[in-house]
Amino acid sequence: MGAEQQRTALITGGASGIGEACAAALAQAGWRIIVSDLRAEAAEETANRLGGEALTLDVADADAIEAAAEAAERRFGPISGLVTSAGVLQPPTPPEAFSARDFDRVMDVNLRGTYLTAVAFGTRMARRGHGAIVTIGSVTSLRSVPLHAYGPSKAAVAALTQCLAAEWGRSGVRINCISPGYVATPPLQRAIDAGQRDPRALEEAAAMGRLVRAEEVGQVAAFLLSPSASAITGVNLPVDCGWLVGAHMGTYGGVPAART
Repeated sequence: MGAEQQRTALITGGASGIGEACAAALAQAGWRIIVSDLRAEAAEETANRLGGEALTLDVADADAIEAAAEAAERRFGPISGLVTSAGVLQPPTPPEAFSARDFDRVMDVNLRGTYLTAVAFGTRMARRGHGAIVTIGSVTSLRSVPLHAYGPSKAAVAALTQCLAAEWGRSGVRINCISPGYVATPPLQRAIDAGQRDPRALEEAAAMGRLVRAEEVGQVAAFLLSPSASAITGVNLPVDCGWLVGAHMGTYGGVPAART
C-alpha cells in the first residue's frame, strides 16, 4: 500500500447516511479513516465496522472543533483529507411558521460548523503544504424549495468552498463541494413515512428516474480527495441522478421515457 493510500481522512457526521458512505468509500480506497460524530456510540460502532477510528465532535461548538483537530492530529498524525458531512435537516415549512431559533440551528450546524471544521483542519493542511477537503452541499441550494434555512445554508457552503479554494490553492490544499440530490438515507425515509416527501414524485423529477444511493456520493468524495482530482478545486458538483435537469420537465409533460 503506497504512502498516498495510507493518508488519514476525517469525516464529520460519519456515523450514518452520506457521512458513513463517504467513510466506507475512503476506507475501501485505502485511507485510514476517523469517523467523527456527535453520537459517540454510533461513531464507535461505524468506525469499528469500517476498520477505522472514532472521534466525538459537535460541529456547533467552536472550542470543541479546535480541540478535536488538535487531539486528532496528536493521536492519529496529520489529517490530509476531510469530509464535512455533519448537518441537520428541516421539514418543508412556510417562513412565517419557521422560528428564528430553528433557523439559527440549521445555520449553526450546516454553515458555521462547516466553516469552523474546514478552517481548523484546512489551516493545518495549508501549513504542511498539502491536503484535500470535501464539503457537502445540496441541490436544494440551486432551486427554489420550501426549505428557507436548509437551502440557503447549503448555498452558503458552496460559496464558502469557492472562497477557501482561492485562499488555500497556493498552499497545496484543494476544497470542493458535492451537492447531492435526494439520497436514499434513513432521514429521507423518515420524511417519506411522515408524509413530507412523495418518493414517486422525487424519482419522476430526476432524469435517471431514481433516487441517489449514498454510496454513489461516497465514491465521488473519495475521487475528489484522491490524486486523480489533483487539478480540481472550488467546484460545486451535483450528484443528483439528473434532478436539476429533470425537475422542470413537468412543464413539458415530464422526463421522456426510455427509448425502446
